[in-house]
Amino acid sequence: MAGPLRFRRSTESWSEQRVRQQLLAPLEERFGASLGRGQFSPPESYVGRRFDMGNGDFALFAWRSANPEAAGPDGPVAYWLGNTETPEALWRTDKFDFDEVPYGIARWAQRELLADLEEEDPWLAAHEHLCWFFLPVFHSKDGRESTRAFFRDHDAGFPDADRDRVLAFYESFFHTGVLDAYRDTMAGKLGTSPQVDLVRMGASMAEFHVAKLLAESGQEFVPEVELDSGHALDFVVGEGVREAPRSALPRAEDRLVKVTRPGPPTRRTVDTPIAALRATADAKTDDQLRAHPEAVLFVDCSSFRDDEWNAVRAERPAVAHAPAVVYRLRPNGSAEAYRHGDVPFDLGDAVRWL
Repeated sequence: MAGPLRFRRSTESWSEQRVRQQLLAPLEERFGASLGRGQFSPPESYVGRRFDMGNGDFALFAWRSANPEAAGPDGPVAYWLGNTETPEALWRTDKFDFDEVPYGIARWAQRELLADLEEEDPWLAAHEHLCWFFLPVFHSKDGRESTRAFFRDHDAGFPDADRDRVLAFYESFFHTGVLDAYRDTMAGKLGTSPQVDLVRMGASMAEFHVAKLLAESGQEFVPEVELDSGHALDFVVGEGVREAPRSALPRAEDRLVKVTRPGPPTRRTVDTPIAALRATADAKTDDQLRAHPEAVLFVDCSSFRDDEWNAVRAERPAVAHAPAVVYRLRPNGSAEAYRHGDVPFDLGDAVRWL
């Protein structure tokens, strides 16, 4: 299964003739490809071409002149991005995220992808910050249909919600830019499976919910830091963590955060909201939290309907790990929560404590 879109970089010399022979020809034979210039101009000193395949796949390719005077200090270089099969001529090239290639190349590619999205799914493209953030999965080889359907048909996992309100909710969050520096890490969490997996995809959105709560309460955080235990917990929270080298995290004063999300009882073998909550929280104590017992567990109940959440909020059941925050977020931006144990940082007004 292919992952989110990434660039391939070639350091060989390219020309229009070589592009047609080694890139277009095999794609044309395999899929029935056409070669064009795309809708936007590539950055200065690059030649850009777009490949469109008969099965709906696409690819972009930009190369810099082989002329030493025009090629720049790094010599000839080319970038490939696509959700189709990679031609053999590029098999041995290295892969790079959007923030690891020159800005002009990334911007050119993103303008092409956003234009495609506007034509194919204008209801989604209207939310530009949300679309920009998830571009690597909205156009991925295996996940382009399922990830769009998750927002279109399933309201991103919110029950009894209006799609436009859900989209506006996430648009307002991504507009803040809080996660821009971590887009390539976080966007891929939505997954690139060809099927819509509501449980897994909903669980990925729970991490964005926690990021929202941390940001709104003024907490500094970094997502997905590799730990000496071999685990990568969801967030490291602490003053100055964004400026600290990732290799130095977590520091003694930092706090770790793990996020989990129970599916609604109607989709589980357990038949009550409290049982679903406890079963999911208990499952997280076996591995990562056993290795890091000081971590804060966030339990996202945003997939619960009003009646299901009301049962939880009335009892406020304990979970197997402490400290923990059990919360439910709604697409109007409101959040309710209760604590289990001594939570070591303040979420302020980001939640309404029960």
